[in-house]
Amino acid sequence: MGRAVVSVQRVDESLHSQFIELWITHRIEGGTTPEAAQRLALDGTLRNALQRNDICAFIAFTDGRPAGYVVLADSTRSLLVDSPCVSIDMLFVHPDFRRQGIGRSLLAAASRYADRQGCEHLASAVPAGDRDANRFFARLGFAPETVRRVASAATLQRKLAGEPRPQRVSLDLLQRRRDLRARRPRHDPKIAG
Repeated sequence: MGRAVVSVQRVDESLHSQFIELWITHRIEGGTTPEAAQRLALDGTLRNALQRNDICAFIAFTDGRPAGYVVLADSTRSLLVDSPCVSIDMLFVHPDFRRQGIGRSLLAAASRYADRQGCEHLASAVPAGDRDANRFFARLGFAPETVRRVASAATLQRKLAGEPRPQRVSLDLLQRRRDLRARRPRHDPKIAG
């Protein structure tokens, strides 16, 4: 049996509902409760974001069913170097359609979009712990550029103010203590008698 035919369309008003359905599935898969995902999806934020000039989304269909989406943002690779870049903000393939070429089709659309925008590069933030996603992007030529770390402002301020660090016993010190104990003569009850 051959692969199903995948078609990819740019998300416009007529596709908002199908996009939002997939987005809710994506959020729930990521750990958001169904109720919270519904609230987030229906408050108008998604529809507004999809209408911004610097955001572009594509939705993939297979056999007429929504199978996945990619959300792109026009950006630069660095704030200091004005090199236009397309950032892949979200890439999601519904679990029922994985390993069928949906992700590749969506990234092909992203690549064509980047070309039309005059961008030489595409960038994607991939969770470090997601081995499958990292392998997928690596196979397609994406190379690691940075590790992005995130901290709350409150945590950073506490750390900068000199929050006391927990005391750690050096592993070297522990090993030296064990060595000293091992070298000590042992008390032999037969000799003491």
